[in-house]
Amino acid sequence: MNLGVAFAPLVPEYVVWTAFGVAVLISILLLVVRSRGAVVRALAMAMMVLALANPSFTREDREPIPSVAAVIIDKSPSQDFSDRTAQTDAARATLVERLKRIPGLEVRVAEAGAADGETDGTKLFSALSSTLADVPPDRIAGAIMITDGRVHDIPADAAALGFAAPLHALITGHNNEIDRRVVLTQTPRFGIVGQSQTVGIRVEDQGAGGGTVQVTIRRDGEMLEQRMVSVRTDINVRVPIPHAGANIVEVEAAALPNELTLVNNRAVVSIDGVRDKLRVLLVSGEPHAGERTWRNLLKSDASVDLVHFTILRPPEKQDGTPINELSLIAFPTRELFQQKISEFQLIIFDRYARQGVLPMVYFDNIAKYVQDGGAVMIAAGPDYASPTSIWRTPLDVILPAEPSGDMTDQRFQARLTDAGKRHPVTRALEGSETEPPHWSHWFRLVNTKRTTGTSVMQGPDNKPLLVLRREGEGRVALLLSDHIWLWARGYEGGGPHLNLLRNLSHWLMKQPELEEEALRLIVRGRDITVQRQTMADSVNEITLTAPSGQARKLTLRQDEPGLWRSELTANELGLWRATDGKLTALANVGPANPREFQEVTSNTQPLLQLASATGGDSRRLADASTLNVPRVVPVRSASSFKGDDWIGLKMRDVSVVRGIGVLPIFAGLIGLLLLIGSLAATWAREGR
Repeated sequence: MNLGVAFAPLVPEYVVWTAFGVAVLISILLLVVRSRGAVVRALAMAMMVLALANPSFTREDREPIPSVAAVIIDKSPSQDFSDRTAQTDAARATLVERLKRIPGLEVRVAEAGAADGETDGTKLFSALSSTLADVPPDRIAGAIMITDGRVHDIPADAAALGFAAPLHALITGHNNEIDRRVVLTQTPRFGIVGQSQTVGIRVEDQGAGGGTVQVTIRRDGEMLEQRMVSVRTDINVRVPIPHAGANIVEVEAAALPNELTLVNNRAVVSIDGVRDKLRVLLVSGEPHAGERTWRNLLKSDASVDLVHFTILRPPEKQDGTPINELSLIAFPTRELFQQKISEFQLIIFDRYARQGVLPMVYFDNIAKYVQDGGAVMIAAGPDYASPTSIWRTPLDVILPAEPSGDMTDQRFQARLTDAGKRHPVTRALEGSETEPPHWSHWFRLVNTKRTTGTSVMQGPDNKPLLVLRREGEGRVALLLSDHIWLWARGYEGGGPHLNLLRNLSHWLMKQPELEEEALRLIVRGRDITVQRQTMADSVNEITLTAPSGQARKLTLRQDEPGLWRSELTANELGLWRATDGKLTALANVGPANPREFQEVTSNTQPLLQLASATGGDSRRLADASTLNVPRVVPVRSASSFKGDDWIGLKMRDVSVVRGIGVLPIFAGLIGLLLLIGSLAATWAREGR
């Protein structure tokens, strides 16, 4: 309880001060001339001035508010190394118990730094700010952090903390730790398929000497090379980029004896393979309604360099026009199909028939081109069933279906086969989820009598409509109708021609996302989805290996035709590996090379400067095999809050007012009696 006097003047303050001045002057004058009753008169005037000031006695009922201390526990992955977790748990229990014994102190404990797959580094000061966000600065007694010292959001100065109280850091780990790590000095994000990219690396040892170390370079799990390199020396490694999409490059250094962890002996960089230009050759055997469907699709893709020829004047056409008067461009058959055929990623024959334009030897070149890794697409019409069919060339060894020689001319709707419902080219086509599909009708189909590929779409009576085949290193697709242009024109609502033709061309050009047999790891934050794409009826168990080397078995479930999945939450940052014995997939959880694992030896220095600026300390908990948790001492006022075996907290004298009592002196009967008494005393003195 606090007692005091307060004033609430009945008139403006300047009137009170004027009256006070006049009273003082009159009192001095009375005293100087030695007037009878001068003192009594002065007291009477003082009473009247005091009445104008309206004084009152006040009483405040105050309740003390406890000071607040924050304890921040580092739960980052580096705290799992050696015996740091045990040190942290023991220090936490002892420290919190001691703090709770201090009167007038509120203790707040928060954990921070746990890996979430998105945050890079240990963020303890962000957690400190959140913990004390609702506490006024004049109530904060200080903060204590239990950490290995590797904190990545340390403020630039003590003022940035937002409070004037000591910060203490209790460091886990030991002062003789050693560790080796791989540092990436050059990390390209993209690379041209078929070319190489340069990755810069350096091996660093902490707490150990130099020398040489064996470094292994892998791409997508396949070892590229091993070499001996000098520690703390920058080197460059040339890595071929064989395919589009993510090319995951691992650089691993041999381990040191008794080093702290092997997690940072490996560094990872993901290089996205991009094709410089996808060169496509489109050969139209004759002008027809669907010719522009292919052309518009390929021209709309900026990554495609399209070469398109339409044969308008085959050799057998004799109209008497001299060659030198024709404005047509001659078909450069020798240049395209002999000299530069290997430069194309895809060759499309659109309603092409043998017309004497391409000699048979060039078809031999095309067949060899496919077997060596090229791709051919046949968009067939009546030409494929005719005696001049492209089947009756050396291409018959690679084409997936032999024409029977006749056609089916009737109204029908294309449907997916069982294989088509699993194949990535056709599985997700819009409208295919209903029976019949929400697609417009077609009216013509080339009949076949022998199919050697995979039929993914069918026409009436289950006749093959779209057949895919792998041949050697290359791929072939055969579309046995020339009416896909009806989808493109929106006839009866049309159909998914863009998705179908784009998927088809990308599958032919070996885009990784359209492989029939694939194992993938899909990462979202800390959630990992293991996905197996297959054409089979069942899949093997998956072996999933964490960055630390711990392996587990996963059984996948079938979510939709051709897709099997399983989900889990990652408990480690870094490179995860999955395999079913045949296929392997790699994916990185969190940043490619987390700051958390760049420097893992414990250290008191990173937090020492900031702690010292607040009067606090940064010290190790462990001395050899002994854990020394310092005493906590409440301190009212000091510039230093540390000693050999103790740390201090700045206790605050803060309270909140619970009630106020006010007693006016000159109000009511008391004030009246005081004024009358002073006047009566003056009158009595004057009457002597």
